[in-house]
Amino acid sequence: MARFIRIVVVAITLLSCVGCDQATKAVAKEYLPRNEVLSFAHDTFRLQYVENPGAFLSIGASLPEKARGLLFTVGIATILFGILSYLLFAPALQQTTIFSLSLIVGGGLSNLFDRMAYRGYVVDFLNIGIGNLRTGIFNIADVAITVGAIVLIVRSLKHERKAGF
Repeated sequence: MARFIRIVVVAITLLSCVGCDQATKAVAKEYLPRNEVLSFAHDTFRLQYVENPGAFLSIGASLPEKARGLLFTVGIATILFGILSYLLFAPALQQTTIFSLSLIVGGGLSNLFDRMAYRGYVVDFLNIGIGNLRTGIFNIADVAITVGAIVLIVRSLKHERKAGF
């Protein structure tokens, strides 16, 4: 993929991820009640406003505030910068890799923005499941990160199968 086209794909993906995530979080912050769960489709889909100081599924939420700040702000920013640099400067990347890594960076940047804007927490508000089998509470950035990771894993498994591993 030509460098210019790669930069355009990365930029559009990042802007789309951050824009959609921040727009939905703004709506959640403005309109979702605190300490109340809104249930839809026979409780398959829930909206519940949560300020998550941790990472995925609140991992690290119990760490001291300074440790969380270093890990989830400085650490994540460093990782995202590294992935973005790789995306923009690696000589030959497959289109699926470019798109997948862009989703991961876009979701990560949006959650990083939350941490910097909201005293170290991320706004989460979505939950899906059936009965007691439920996801944790998440946001659109988490969806982008998860989809990007799944696509990378599936692509890697297909590549290994073709190579005979």
